[in-house]
Amino acid sequence: MTQRHELVIGTRGSALALAQSEWVAAAIRRTHPHLAVRLERIRTTGDRLSEGPLGPAGGKGLFVKEIEEALLDGRIDLAVHSLKDVPADLPAGLTLGAFPRREDPRDVLVTRTGAPLDALPEGCRVGTGSLRRQAQLLDLRPDLKVVPLRGNVDTRLRKLDAGEVDAIILAAAGLRRLGLDARITEFLPPERLVPAIGQGALAIEVRERDLGRDVGAAARHLDHAETRAAVLAERAFLRRLGGDCQTPVAAHAGIAAGRLGLRAVVASTDGTRVVRGETNGDAARGEALGAALAEDLLARGGRAILDALRA
Repeated sequence: MTQRHELVIGTRGSALALAQSEWVAAAIRRTHPHLAVRLERIRTTGDRLSEGPLGPAGGKGLFVKEIEEALLDGRIDLAVHSLKDVPADLPAGLTLGAFPRREDPRDVLVTRTGAPLDALPEGCRVGTGSLRRQAQLLDLRPDLKVVPLRGNVDTRLRKLDAGEVDAIILAAAGLRRLGLDARITEFLPPERLVPAIGQGALAIEVRERDLGRDVGAAARHLDHAETRAAVLAERAFLRRLGGDCQTPVAAHAGIAAGRLGLRAVVASTDGTRVVRGETNGDAARGEALGAALAEDLLARGGRAILDALRA
């Protein structure tokens, strides 16, 4: 942090990323009024690759790499990420200092006709850039045609409205944060479509050495204990699998009365091989539960699926 008591937040430049970062900035201004807070827009590799699959370009960290570099070299003081974009392992010297209260983690279907998933006609074109969504969708409806679709929320909605696809699957959290709830046709519960690991949650990334300073204190005020426990369980599952946001794996944790329930899936991209599992236990043991569930799915066929994908 500079001696002028200015705190610089690094963020991507999309409408959704800016809305999320502005929310964090406003919260910090309320709890730390002595800090002048401003946003620094940073274009990431993922932003530059607006077309085509992300996997061949590297997969891990494509939407956070340049922001983390700015954090490490001191150009920014903290970063705001969509947690689902953050790889399981962070660069040395960086840590996730806070997880604000999670938004709705579910996926949603948006269609031009208003038809829900079960009523979509055979051969209907459904757009998504996510291998996780593609795999689970084809498991549910192998008769549908999945169309690769990249871009920010506004871009995907425009392509839907222009007739390039008949339906799209998006994160509920993104539409809600942009005030686009009215576009949602159907919420897809985790029992049907397991969300991305960390979906709906934000991550505040800081330098480890700043945890005891104003930056760390500002981050801690945003932390939500139940969200932290849930997403750390999901990320422990991801870490044990060795996957990333471009791998067709998913996990979702919920907490009630101190108990954590976790469901997860590993799937082939065409949806023909799917391994699912669930576990529950003391929320304080969330990370152990996540790692154990990963071991279970690996042993029941998940390892073979992931090995085939990596090959």
